[in-house]
Amino acid sequence: MEELFSFDTPRVICGTDEAGRGPLAGPVTAAAVVLPPDFPVSILADSKKLSQKQLLEAEAVIREKALCWSIRFISNEEIDEINILNAALKAMALAFEDVNAKIHVDLLMVDGNRSPRKFMTSTPQIETVVKGDDKIHEIMAASILAKTARDRFMEDLDREYPVYGFCRNKGYPSKEHQEAIMKYGLSPCHRKSFHLKKTSTAGQETLPL
Repeated sequence: MEELFSFDTPRVICGTDEAGRGPLAGPVTAAAVVLPPDFPVSILADSKKLSQKQLLEAEAVIREKALCWSIRFISNEEIDEINILNAALKAMALAFEDVNAKIHVDLLMVDGNRSPRKFMTSTPQIETVVKGDDKIHEIMAASILAKTARDRFMEDLDREYPVYGFCRNKGYPSKEHQEAIMKYGLSPCHRKSFHLKKTSTAGQETLPL
């Protein structure tokens, strides 16, 4: 990995990550976070490795102690228009721009191997980090904020569309969710560009949503 900065000169680092690329319903969500030097990093980890209790506790600390943070959502309608990869990158870019408007960022560290630069108006140095949510504290914090915010969004949708079980599956293609789609059809919050895979003894059939 190319070294983009020197540790001899402290620089402002922002981490960004997204949640919700795989679900059949709901938005994709991204967060951007700048942490202070004295942040209690022991509470951080990849959001997928934390219990619900740990996630909520870490979320509260990040929101309170981070130097700056932002969360952005891209709707299911826009996902259908620009595709899920572009929607995830756009959400990360928007969250970063919110942060950068309040505190100048020298380096943006992005989880994964794709840069959101095409959706950005500012021009910081960008470093993509594969599995960054398991390596970089700022990305871990962004991962936690994105996941908890999106989970809460889906729990709110569950009250509006209870038949799909969003409070349990968060829009992911669980058996319960897929059966509900087959029985009730789509809700307005479903991604119509996504597909179900129906498996039978005869093989697998791809069904448009």
